[in-house]
Amino acid sequence: MTQEGQIPPPPVMWAQRKDILYVTICLEDCKDPIIEIEPEKIYFKGEGGTDNKMHEIAINLYKEIVPSKTIKNLKGRTFELVLVKKEEGPYWPRLIKDKTKAHWLKSDFNKWKDEDDTEDESSPPDLEEMMRQMGGLSDSGDKKPSFDDLDDLGDAEADSDDEDLPDLYD
Repeated sequence: MTQEGQIPPPPVMWAQRKDILYVTICLEDCKDPIIEIEPEKIYFKGEGGTDNKMHEIAINLYKEIVPSKTIKNLKGRTFELVLVKKEEGPYWPRLIKDKTKAHWLKSDFNKWKDEDDTEDESSPPDLEEMMRQMGGLSDSGDKKPSFDDLDDLGDAEADSDDEDLPDLYD
């Protein structure tokens, strides 16, 4: 809840890569928004949302960005910002400088990519390789496992589900 006279923040989502940040401000039907990008801060103010009220937020960033390289994509329901980190390198542990949990800030899992993901985003993941790494497939021989292999197992061992169950009452 907000105190009387205090302007509520709009919902914000974020994701990152080693060199950029994706910040999405979610406020539909916003007219004439004010968006200011500074090296260590994002400021937004606009009227909109389902309640058509004024929303305002000042986001103090964890580290510095390069404001001149910011890409703004203003859509009907959201304001998407692509911010270039001043220093490329390890992922930030959070978007904001403050360590406290911000109720208005969420991770954007549609855009998120983990720091240790090195494969190209445009290529689909190699499921066979993933299964092999997880121990689901072995590299021995050319024969791929199939459902027919399960039938062969069934002949060799009786399935415990096939045993007769004892009567429940005398």
